[in-house]
Amino acid sequence: MCYEAPNPTTGIHRMVLVLFRQLGRETVYAPSRRHNFSTRGFARRYNLGAPVAAMYFNCQRQSGSGGRRFTGPYTGGRHAA
Repeated sequence: MCYEAPNPTTGIHRMVLVLFRQLGRETVYAPSRRHNFSTRGFARRYNLGAPVAAMYFNCQRQSGSGGRRFTGPYTGGRHAA
């Protein structure tokens, strides 16, 4: 399945990526919806067995528009004479 980057709207979201070994090409299909997704049920449906790897992380949307802003004194480049 294709990786979909997290895109939280508000608050902190917990993301879990689980890797399974497929039995062959095109034997697993993306779920039609992800609300209340069950990894255990998904693995059982496609006979995937135990996971071979997993990763967990938290993410959240940055507030405001744009990224980080420098608010300290200017210290690089040319200085006015």
